[in-house]
Amino acid sequence: MVAAAPPAAEALSPDVPTGHVSERNGRRQAGGDGRYRLLQAALRVIRLGPVLILLGLVVAMWRLSPVFLTTGNAGNVLSQSAAIAVLAVGQLLVILTRGIDLSVGSTIALASVVGAIVFRHGADGVVVIVVMLAVGATVGFVNGGVYVWGRLPHPFIITLATLSAARGLALQLSGGQPKRGVTSVVRSLGGGSLRWIPYSAFLVIGVSLVVAIILARLVWGRWIYATGGNPEAARRTGVPVKSVLISVYALCGLLAGVAAIITSGRLNAGSPTSGNLAELDSIAAVIIGGASFLGGRGTVMNALIGALMIGVIRNGMNLLDVNAFLQPIVIGAVIVLAVETDVVRARLEDRFRVRRAELS
Repeated sequence: MVAAAPPAAEALSPDVPTGHVSERNGRRQAGGDGRYRLLQAALRVIRLGPVLILLGLVVAMWRLSPVFLTTGNAGNVLSQSAAIAVLAVGQLLVILTRGIDLSVGSTIALASVVGAIVFRHGADGVVVIVVMLAVGATVGFVNGGVYVWGRLPHPFIITLATLSAARGLALQLSGGQPKRGVTSVVRSLGGGSLRWIPYSAFLVIGVSLVVAIILARLVWGRWIYATGGNPEAARRTGVPVKSVLISVYALCGLLAGVAAIITSGRLNAGSPTSGNLAELDSIAAVIIGGASFLGGRGTVMNALIGALMIGVIRNGMNLLDVNAFLQPIVIGAVIVLAVETDVVRARLEDRFRVRRAELS
């Protein structure tokens, strides 16, 4: 006769009582659960990183300068950050698809100069605004069209070209000098305010809500994330990747036209030097806000937080009378911190997925 097989616990360790094995497994399970919860908590903190950094900056600036949290200065911060915030929302769409748009600063200059010229020729406020938006959308469409239909290896190439071309065209049309005077509607949108809150802040909120709804509620928004997450997989599942890419660059250009309206209103002029280095500020805002150059990750809210961070840093350092040359250094350090935080977050998410698979 064949002897019956021993129980599993006894077969593995015949000298260890079954109760001890169960107790050890329980401790192991409890330890795994503890590490799982710790990873979960760390991820929550890191995902709140942009908000926590912004709050830390606000508290620090307030402690160093009591003027910082006055309503008048808060209005200044919102007004100074408005154009960059709008650009950051447009830049976010491009970065979500693994791209970049270096031309948005020059697009501001070109749209503002063209708007001022049209106004000088007798156009009313609505026509001026439509023309400025059309100029921005056209530059964006050229960027997207040449990148997609020209099969360029990266959008860096075409957007670098239009950065130079749009700025040169703005200088040519204006003769290198600001065109003074803009329509009253543009002046109100860029420089007006409701008590201490600038109208440009309401414009930023409106633009951000529209884009956030597009990304969260529309199929096109899901296509944007899919294109950035894995372009080849998105193409195979039927996502019109080419159309998505062209549309995000066109919309990014359109929002550069909105930023041109804000800038022209603040300056009461169309200037060929407007938007200088604004492309770098918009990229910095998106990256500080936690988006990834690898695409498929980022939100409108965090892009706005990144833009506000840049505004707070610059405003606070001006209040503290810090050398203006130090401001780019501080912003660069914040960008490095944001990128490193993104690296840590990615590693934690990998560990989190592994731990969850082990516990399931």
